[in-house]
Amino acid sequence: MPHIKYVEANGTEYAVDAPAGITAMEAAVKNGVPGIDGDCGGVAACATCHVYVDPAWLAKTGPAADGMEKDMLEFAEDVRETSRLACQIKLDDTLDGLVLKLPEKQH
Repeated sequence: MPHIKYVEANGTEYAVDAPAGITAMEAAVKNGVPGIDGDCGGVAACATCHVYVDPAWLAKTGPAADGMEKDMLEFAEDVRETSRLACQIKLDDTLDGLVLKLPEKQH
């Protein structure tokens, strides 16, 4: 079961243990992590689950995928090289310890 740490822009941390097979967005929403809304339900049709992958984890999560994910990130604020949509990060045991930082605000 992957352990994920979500860090708000103000530094507040939320630790979540999530079952493998769900997305980082689903794990955040199910555990009440503020700042990740997932308005579209996880189909990459909004940018309300925008996160910054800690650079140490980017090789394991990969960068934002061409197509829908990159297109939706164009609507997010303060997009960076480490930006991803949490709904597109599927959790598995290789992501145990993943650190995701939240932007100051979601679109």
